[in-house]
Amino acid sequence: MGLSKLYPRVYIIQNIVQGFDVKAADTAYEKLFHAIEIGEIGPGERLLEIELAKRFGVSRTPIREAIRKLESEGIIQHLPRVGAVVRQLEQPEIVELYEMRIVLEATAAEMAAQHASSAELATLDALNSDMLGASDDPNTVAQINRQFHLCIVEAARNQFLTHCYNDLSNALMLLGKTTLDTKQRIDHVYTQHADIVTALRKRDGSTAANAMKNHMETSLTHRLKAYREHS
Repeated sequence: MGLSKLYPRVYIIQNIVQGFDVKAADTAYEKLFHAIEIGEIGPGERLLEIELAKRFGVSRTPIREAIRKLESEGIIQHLPRVGAVVRQLEQPEIVELYEMRIVLEATAAEMAAQHASSAELATLDALNSDMLGASDDPNTVAQINRQFHLCIVEAARNQFLTHCYNDLSNALMLLGKTTLDTKQRIDHVYTQHADIVTALRKRDGSTAANAMKNHMETSLTHRLKAYREHS
């Protein structure tokens, strides 16, 4: 007879405790991930367990587990005599990241021109309009922008491309706060997005890819400008 049958109450309690720990760790991970994603906790910023535990309303153990997981994903690193910090990209790494992003997203746009459904095209239009309407809230604009790009990747109907993009998204978090922080910049992005969607609707893969490439190159220019201003 197994121990679970001999001591059922002990195993039930143990499972409840384990379940609570897992839930708390997941909550801590999601909250810390989101704080880094939207730039509330920026690149190079030190992560203190006791402060994060207080901030997110959990104990230090789930925070420690969340930090370990984010470290395994390359988002957090440990520095000697400093401790855990959000990884900070240098300028050559930012350029490399965008070079990869251009390849992936231009390919996604070209493939989406063949496969995107009418519903997905309508979603892209709606997201672009929503982004313009949220221009007074940079964090919301950035979130909608991410949804827009992910929608195109998913419309490409290629699971390997989607997996690569998801991996790349973690690296994009290390760029820090969004550069979509002025009305002029958002208006420009809105126009570029509209050009991409127009090409997708015409099923013109080459034009869609070029429009995405131009969009990413513009984004890189603004990102490098922000990097220089804060270096």
